[in-house]
Amino acid sequence: MQTIYILWLRQIKRYSRSRSRMIGALGQPLLFLVALGFGFGPIFEKAGGGNYIQFLAPGIIAMSILFTAIFSGMEIIWDRQFGFLKETLVAPVPRLHIMIGRTLGSASVAFLQGFVVFLISMLVGFRPEQWGLFPIALLVMFLIALIFTALGTAIASVMEDFHGFQLIINFLVMPLFFLSGSLFPLQGLPTAIDIIAKLDPLTYGIDALRGTLVGAAHFGLTLDLGILVVLVALLMIVGSWLFSRIEV
Repeated sequence: MQTIYILWLRQIKRYSRSRSRMIGALGQPLLFLVALGFGFGPIFEKAGGGNYIQFLAPGIIAMSILFTAIFSGMEIIWDRQFGFLKETLVAPVPRLHIMIGRTLGSASVAFLQGFVVFLISMLVGFRPEQWGLFPIALLVMFLIALIFTALGTAIASVMEDFHGFQLIINFLVMPLFFLSGSLFPLQGLPTAIDIIAKLDPLTYGIDALRGTLVGAAHFGLTLDLGILVVLVALLMIVGSWLFSRIEV
């Protein structure tokens, strides 16, 4: 447990030292909130969808968590190339503890990033309608962070260079985001898009955030939370197994 705590704290400190990285990670969510929120807002409202900022904000919060969480896997490749990972892996502690500590640390950073975007969205005009469910919304944000941090760790564990990792992640991230219902309602979609959206893990995270923040869950909060918990367990197991096979 001490190893997990130390690595968790190390990941948070490591990220907090990079102010430019923190500020840069807020640029894209802010752009989406302002450009899409106010640009498509009148069209969305005329179509009977209501306030687009209210609909959009949970998706942008989840997007910021997704990007920060999944790209955290790059640190494994960085540490491997510069020898830092070898120093960690030769320590007399189980690799499972190392993986859990790193994952919890990076997930905590992604969660904090999402919380900052939540505060920014309130400045833009977003207003949560169900403050009583806000603690559950925070739990959902952390589950999203865990899922995609574990996924990033799993992918990075079998990669050896930055370019290959970035290509694969960029190939995954944009479809995960755009097909999750973050920008559009899930009702009345074409069959193919509907099937893809239901297979997208981010879909259930965004739906749960909408359910807890604005009371507009498509699948139902119970189903969303159940799927998120199962995905966390599954990806933590897969990520731990792949991390344990790293050769340095």
